[in-house]
Amino acid sequence: MKVQEGDKPAEQPSALFAELDDLLINLRDLIVRINITNTRTDVDGMTITELLARKDVMKMQLDAYRSAYSKAIIPYERYSRNEIRFTSTVDGVSLQKKIDKLSKDYRELDMKIQQVNWLTELL
Repeated sequence: MKVQEGDKPAEQPSALFAELDDLLINLRDLIVRINITNTRTDVDGMTITELLARKDVMKMQLDAYRSAYSKAIIPYERYSRNEIRFTSTVDGVSLQKKIDKLSKDYRELDMKIQQVNWLTELL
């Protein structure tokens, strides 16, 4: 933090750092409480932590399948008969069905997590 020589800062850096420290301690405590709540709250035989992990992995699967699908269905343009012809090694129809099912499962899981978050008191 700099000011022109002879000027005073609009706010004192020491006061700002003290406020920052207090806010970060509050944030740390809130994160701990959220993690404790997530590990102790049971939803259909699973904790919220497990549901969140399942959701994260499902998102990774969706991203991978969508990426593969987009690469598999884009036709390669040939400008002459002498150019190499490419064919897809992925069944686009079955892959799209898998993407659709995963998308539905992902949305349902996300809604369940959101519902539990609204109904659960923070420990």
